[in-house]
Amino acid sequence: MAGSSHGHTPAAWTGVIITFIGFCVAGAFMVMAQPVGFWAGMVVVLLGGVVGGIMRMMGLGQKGEHPVHQVAGKREEREPAGAEG
Repeated sequence: MAGSSHGHTPAAWTGVIITFIGFCVAGAFMVMAQPVGFWAGMVVVLLGGVVGGIMRMMGLGQKGEHPVHQVAGKREEREPAGAEG
């Protein structure tokens, strides 16, 4: 999907970066057999999703509907092709 801006927003990048940090923290503490640290990392993972969602509601996410979804909606309006014979 060249030319698409899907996911290239401050909200998406921030959410993914925070989630990735939480994933790394949880993974490191899992290897060290420290359950409290693991769960702290999982909280950070969830926090990444919350922060990304809040930023999207603040207007830092994708504007409008994605172009791919618009094309798919137009296809559904047409009649299906049938064999004539």
